[in-house]
Amino acid sequence: MQDLKLKPQLLLTLIYSVKLSREKLGSPITTRLIAEELGVSQQTASRHLLELERLGLISRAKILRGERIQATDRALAELRSLYHMLGGLLEPPEGDLILKGVVFTGLGEGAYYMSQPGYLRQFQERLGFTPYPGTLNLRLIGESIPERRRLERLTPIIVEGFKNVNRSFGTVKCYRAYLNDSEPCVVVTALRTHYGEDVLEVIAPHRLRERLGLRDGSTVTLRVSPTPQSPSS
Repeated sequence: MQDLKLKPQLLLTLIYSVKLSREKLGSPITTRLIAEELGVSQQTASRHLLELERLGLISRAKILRGERIQATDRALAELRSLYHMLGGLLEPPEGDLILKGVVFTGLGEGAYYMSQPGYLRQFQERLGFTPYPGTLNLRLIGESIPERRRLERLTPIIVEGFKNVNRSFGTVKCYRAYLNDSEPCVVVTALRTHYGEDVLEVIAPHRLRERLGLRDGSTVTLRVSPTPQSPSS
């Protein structure tokens, strides 16, 4: 998911647009109605809707006595991310997060990203080690698929994005974990990724496949710590 930072006014307009769309069940929605919900003028509400449409967060269709407003998949992903973040602030999860997954061969991008100096320097500073140039890819199974959402409620170690002469690289969230209750590792989630929410990428100082004798199809368990720890811990 792209790192989209909405202005507070636009975020509120998006939230209330989704709320009204659900409440009205397809009935017409007017800018006047949205303006009343937000406590702003119709002109302001209309301007916000135009901007949300431009950003690809809503679709609008004119119908009799109003319009039909629908949130796009991108908007719903943004709202889910906000929901999980707020959940972590208001109701911090207790205990470690346990996830099970199956090892699989990924797209081969892990080695490329792990070799970038902009990432390597921060990994060393913030995680306390230089990662093996590659990631262990896990496809979550069973209850671990919905349980993975709890990960967004944990406090991550942030590795900031950067730019070089060729391209930009996105922010990475890091979560300390243990693989099979024995091997220290770090779960990394990128704000820009080709994988779905059922896939996790894991890094460590060593090649985990060799270290633990893993192959494609091996089932493993991740125990993720609920709080970040310093490199010396």
